[in-house]
Amino acid sequence: MGEAPILRARDGPAVARTGRNDWQNAGFGVYVHWPFCLAKCPYCDFNSHVSRTVDQDAWRTALVAEASHMRLLTGPRVADTIFFGGGTPSLMPPATVAAIIEEIDRLWGLAPGAEITLEANPTSVEAAKFRDYAAAGVNRVSMGVQALDDTDLKALGRMHSVAEARAAFDTARSVFDRVSFDLIYARMGQSLTAWEEELKEGLALTIDHLSLYQLTIEPGTRFFDLHRSNKLALPEDTIAADMYALTQDITASAGLPAYEVSNHARAGAESRHNLIYWRYGDYAGIGPGAHGRITGQDGVRHATETLRDPQDWLTAVGVEENAICRTDAIPPCDQALEYAMMGLRLREGIDLDRYSALAGDSMNPIAIDRLCDSGHLDLEDGRLRATCQGMIVLNAVLSDLLTDV
Repeated sequence: MGEAPILRARDGPAVARTGRNDWQNAGFGVYVHWPFCLAKCPYCDFNSHVSRTVDQDAWRTALVAEASHMRLLTGPRVADTIFFGGGTPSLMPPATVAAIIEEIDRLWGLAPGAEITLEANPTSVEAAKFRDYAAAGVNRVSMGVQALDDTDLKALGRMHSVAEARAAFDTARSVFDRVSFDLIYARMGQSLTAWEEELKEGLALTIDHLSLYQLTIEPGTRFFDLHRSNKLALPEDTIAADMYALTQDITASAGLPAYEVSNHARAGAESRHNLIYWRYGDYAGIGPGAHGRITGQDGVRHATETLRDPQDWLTAVGVEENAICRTDAIPPCDQALEYAMMGLRLREGIDLDRYSALAGDSMNPIAIDRLCDSGHLDLEDGRLRATCQGMIVLNAVLSDLLTDV
């Protein structure tokens, strides 16, 4: 007997598909994690490691092997997106990127016009490889600029200057139609006026997408230790909230409104891969510490996780052709909670019919009414959305909304 028909996703928010087909409401993507960096940033809690030498052939072979194993779990379907994240994926040889894209295409097939994103640091050495990445199949670059101030770049542990970032951005823009970059605000000693000026400077560079993150202090980072020792002064919470509100006003006026808590884009230029996460689609996670959500051929959605340590991951893949350390079936009620927590980050919100189909019950109407009355949520045509006021305190809104559901 041949394989089941290849499954494709609908575009954009849709009437909920239920059961084994729920993932098709959002699509299917492949995330590839490259764990290596030239240096560890003091604010970063991602699975990144500094290594003087990397066996490129071994890593290329292992990443391709784990992709093949993931295909066994998903069955036949089409990949809408690929995202190379890290770490610093722009340290990967273009030949490795090409080999992985070719294997994903062979295993699943790529949807017409599939979005293929690579995260890059804006140093001159890495920017020089942009044309080779484009030839390999990459059609979107996301650059970790983080600040447009040389003093703050140094404090953030970045290895590029503002001049290098601008030059790398110009190079990327000459190669790719779609280029995004990140900025961090509410940095050490930053004022509201300084952020306003920097944001406007960033918008003058922007093509169609900009990610703007508030600096957060994460356990296990150098900044966490400094902050706990009162050696790292951040803006007061009220100033950070003002920065967020100002960001929404300025980006909307510039034609790049927020479509997610921290992401801004012109219409049609949203990150399609990240939308798969936020709309609660399926994604295969390949590489050390990669997480996934995969609906198997039996119709059961699973959470997957691979070994975090790069050497442990590489050894396991060499033996087993994968380094999955956890595969947990996700009960429907937990799927509903995950869908709500991810989807309410989006300006479009969530489809309450889809939530109910996953949960087997309706969302608490009393909590919805209370949060709508307080101005934190909005309900219209069966879609529940967080307001601008709600986005600022989204974690508290989610806690209130999803407690005892």
